[in-house]
Amino acid sequence: MASQPPFVPRSGLASHAIIQRRNHWQEISLWWREIDRVLLVLILTLMAIGAAAVAASSPASASKLSTAKVSLGDLYFFWTQVKVQILGIIVMIGASFLPKHRARQAGIVLGLAMLVALVLVLVPHVGTTVKGSRRWLNLGMSFQPSEFLKPAYAILMAWILSWRLRDPNLPVIAISTGLMIVVAALLLMEPDFGSTVLFAGVWFVLVMLSGMPIKRMATICGAGLLALIVTYFVYDNARHRIDSFLFGGTAYDQVDLAHRTLTAGGWTGSGLWLGIKKLSLPEAHTDYIFSVIGEEFGLLVCLVIIALYLAIVVRVLLRLVEEEDLFTLLAAAGLTAQIGGQAFINILVNLGLFPSKGMTLPLISYGGSSTLALCLGVGFLLAITRRNPFLKRERFSLREAGAML
Repeated sequence: MASQPPFVPRSGLASHAIIQRRNHWQEISLWWREIDRVLLVLILTLMAIGAAAVAASSPASASKLSTAKVSLGDLYFFWTQVKVQILGIIVMIGASFLPKHRARQAGIVLGLAMLVALVLVLVPHVGTTVKGSRRWLNLGMSFQPSEFLKPAYAILMAWILSWRLRDPNLPVIAISTGLMIVVAALLLMEPDFGSTVLFAGVWFVLVMLSGMPIKRMATICGAGLLALIVTYFVYDNARHRIDSFLFGGTAYDQVDLAHRTLTAGGWTGSGLWLGIKKLSLPEAHTDYIFSVIGEEFGLLVCLVIIALYLAIVVRVLLRLVEEEDLFTLLAAAGLTAQIGGQAFINILVNLGLFPSKGMTLPLISYGGSSTLALCLGVGFLLAITRRNPFLKRERFSLREAGAML
């Protein structure tokens, strides 16, 4: 009988490499099983529409921003946006791989860092001023801290409000309110009234979902209305925007022009690069890109975009119906409110139903910091809402949380 060849074990290095490859594939398989794939498809669909919309608006904006020294190509903003979107998708997928506790830690650290950056923006010779607003830091590339604070802010607020479950005596409402006031003050000094409204709205949604009693909510609403009235009289930026919207002026002229551009294409649109009204828009590729979509692709496509935003909100809410963890509930709701609220404001401005805010359409408008920050926020949202489909969950009781508040 022939003797069998001696057993030669694999080298340690080769075995380690095989185990690593298996672990990577297992991690990817686990991620694909737990991720909200419907939400991911909705987000990627919006980004694809955004690429087409930037291609439609790029020639108009490139023509307006070209100078005698610098001539921008017709598709300059489109190709730049495609590069940013690719980087944004990488950031989004990378963030979605984080375990929930790592996503929470990353959001908290990012939030604190962006608060420091907001202070640096206001320091003379450090912050960069564009069109009368000091909102950017120049770190080799233009960087807007307030954009990256948006997703981190929702996570930071959710973390603070969830402390109450561990210690009912902690004044989480007072702490979250103080943080919101600090952020609002820093933003108003830039000035950035639109983002201030958005941050305050996200805070209100999270406080409401945390189980605050009705009477206290009514008090907050009254205080918010009083703050808005005071802001109108003491804050020039807000007063000028509101007056221009109500009584006419430069900002209202832009809003009126956006509305006429939006409806110029009818239900089916004039066709790609065939729009004429868009040539007069001041920010065709950013603030008023929704109007460009209406002119060139039609009101039906605008309705599809609105439906996509609503689908994202509804999808996340359905995902949270049976959620038992308060932080997960608040963080996911806050991130969704930030995206949905920004889209709602931008669309209302383009419809002529809201004062001009200088706010982009999420995942569609051209932008460096805004696109990357939104993709990071979606990545956090996907990470926080990851769920093993084979595990049953008990519904979280807001009544219990309200009793502790």
